[in-house]
Amino acid sequence: MAGKRSAGLLLYRGTANGVEVLLAHMGGPLWERRDAGAWSVPKGEYVPPEEAWDAARREFEEELGVPPPEGRYLPLGEARQSGGKVVTVWAVESDLDPERVVPGTFEMEWPRGSGVLGTFPEIDRVAWCGPHAARARLVTGQRVFLERLAERLATEG
Repeated sequence: MAGKRSAGLLLYRGTANGVEVLLAHMGGPLWERRDAGAWSVPKGEYVPPEEAWDAARREFEEELGVPPPEGRYLPLGEARQSGGKVVTVWAVESDLDPERVVPGTFEMEWPRGSGVLGTFPEIDRVAWCGPHAARARLVTGQRVFLERLAERLATEG
């Protein structure tokens, strides 16, 4: 059986201080007090035969509540996270106002073992981050996408 797969979109923008990327802080009680390693590229799981590209666009809208931006998409490839999930990401230049984000929700038992189901946001906030802050905030398995984006932007100037 194939492992889990996710696909997502990494928005970037140029500023006076360089390139920033839009990251999403994972929602729910397990992540609410964490910052380092608790942020992600806006993404979500999919199951073939759905294509990664279609899933990335669908998941962006589901997670952020806004349609994916128009523009030229740069493929950043795949990366395997520590849990084995394979993540595929595209980058696109855009300037999304974090105040426009209306995250989707999920249900889980909380506290664990209580029998009580709670509804939580899939992401609880988004923020624009420069490279240093983005690297510290992103889950380890997704940091490679920052490197790949920087390489693509440097070579395509």
